[in-house]
Amino acid sequence: MQELIVGEFHRTLDERFRLSLPAELLSLLGENECVLAKERPGCLSLWNGADWQAKLESGIDLVRGKIQSGRLDAKIEQVQILGRLLATRHKRLRLSGRGRLLIPEGFREFLQVEAGSEVVVVGAAVCLEIWKPEAWIAYLEQTMPDFRELLEELAG
Repeated sequence: MQELIVGEFHRTLDERFRLSLPAELLSLLGENECVLAKERPGCLSLWNGADWQAKLESGIDLVRGKIQSGRLDAKIEQVQILGRLLATRHKRLRLSGRGRLLIPEGFREFLQVEAGSEVVVVGAAVCLEIWKPEAWIAYLEQTMPDFRELLEELAG
């Protein structure tokens, strides 16, 4: 059974946009090869590379089959949007031996942070998330009131 990745940690980006990830969360993430993905403004997610690739390929194969069969001919604009997002949404990368992550250009802007600024690293059950602190607080304020209902729904 896979253990849930949970926890909240405050970290500071160094001058080169490197981030030291919490060791206790890294061990749950699995390997050094990961995928960094743009989730929502002010938030990036970090996934186990093999898990991400399997899910992505499964979805892309379904879309590819629908395109080849002509079932998406009426949705060509949506297919183009998907292609654009696939081109920019994620990046494969390797963590340093000490569990440091270099946040690439393009992802820094999406995260909306500067070198030397604070970020919040959050375990999101199946991945790690890196949040701009203000975006994290806003997200918590919006979703925390639904916690009990969500737990009951998922556990039931």
